[in-house]
Amino acid sequence: MSRRRLSRTAAALALSGAAAAVACWLASAPATGPASTLPLHRPDLANGQALFHAGSCLYCHRPPEAAAGLDPALPSGGAPFHTPVGTFYPENLTPDPETGLGRWSETDFVRAMARGVSPHGRHYFPAFPYASFRFMRTEDLLDLRAYLMSLPRVRSQPRAADVPLAALARRGVGLWKRIGLRGGPPFVPDPARSASWNRGAYLANAPGHCGECHTPRNLLMVPDVSRHLAGGPHPAGEGKVPSLRGLVVRHRYKDAADLALALQFGESYGYDKLSSGGMGAIQSNLARLPAADLRAIADYLVSLE
Repeated sequence: MSRRRLSRTAAALALSGAAAAVACWLASAPATGPASTLPLHRPDLANGQALFHAGSCLYCHRPPEAAAGLDPALPSGGAPFHTPVGTFYPENLTPDPETGLGRWSETDFVRAMARGVSPHGRHYFPAFPYASFRFMRTEDLLDLRAYLMSLPRVRSQPRAADVPLAALARRGVGLWKRIGLRGGPPFVPDPARSASWNRGAYLANAPGHCGECHTPRNLLMVPDVSRHLAGGPHPAGEGKVPSLRGLVVRHRYKDAADLALALQFGESYGYDKLSSGGMGAIQSNLARLPAADLRAIADYLVSLE
């Protein structure tokens, strides 16, 4: 091959590579939406509080144990969340205007929860489980925001995620979203099921985001929907998370009523397996839900074969 042909080939490859890089950069851009998409809604603080507990928001957004002067009962953020790809420090969810949500608009909040995009137009890493939150009803998201804005303000020091090449990785998240966020919100009730079952399915799969830990993922870290809630690797890389399917046939629980008691009382009623490890903190948050919601979650989970 002549030098001229080699030069042309190299130029063509370079041009193709540059075009591919530009295409990937454009394809990975954060998606935003107009404020007009939000419905007129009067927030329900009680519902927002229930959704806060269903999502165990305090567990991830709690302050670090060594933080002096920060109330552990308020989601001021900062406790490290270790994963195989790096360490994340969940944000302050109190209405502090400098370090929390105080300056976030309703649109900012809904966009973050449903699309994983920050008010500054950056992709959030999917350690923030917006892949599940996007199935929440917009009215519920507004209720949750209203509840968070009703909390006492806490000023806390934010900390950036400890992820290699974080800026580039964030753009990579944009490409991942095109693969991992297929299917559209909101949750659609199953008319063949009871109201309790549908409520439980919604709480478990949307605000409760159970599938984020209990559903296995493929090589691209996209949840394998064909094995929904069938168990998978622990998000912190510490062993495995058990399956939530066949809980009755595997003799984990007698029936839905038994599971509801476990969700409500955990270790104090002898349900040691439920309260062990990280699930202990999750159960303590779920225990704050109304009894009807706990029974609804149990009705849904025991139906999974």
